[in-house]
Amino acid sequence: QVQLVESGGGLVQSGGSLKLSCAASGRIFSSSHMGWYRQAPGKQRELVATITGGGSTYYADSVKGRFTISRDNAKNTVYLQMNSLKLEDTAVYYCNRYPSIGGYWGQGTQVTVSS
Repeated sequence: QVQLVESGGGLVQSGGSLKLSCAASGRIFSSSHMGWYRQAPGKQRELVATITGGGSTYYADSVKGRFTISRDNAKNTVYLQMNSLKLEDTAVYYCNRYPSIGGYWGQGTQVTVSS
């Protein structure tokens, strides 16, 4: 079974922090380039950050310096540490392969940043 399960979202005040987790099946995770994506209401889904199997990272300019992507290969899990959260970070956050694979999208986890 192919499965990606995101968790860790919630309601947080601006300036606060959250850590998201993405538990992946071994079939998806093994030797794969993974990404975090987000979709805000009325907007297209956008790439937030990626991490290669070897740990090399990429960040969108909008989150650079505030977010950190990491992975634990033994646990088949990818993380997104989000600090200094802003109102514009409010979105549903998803994980997937990078480039993404259409059939792998899960339900995501909602992050809501309040003033």
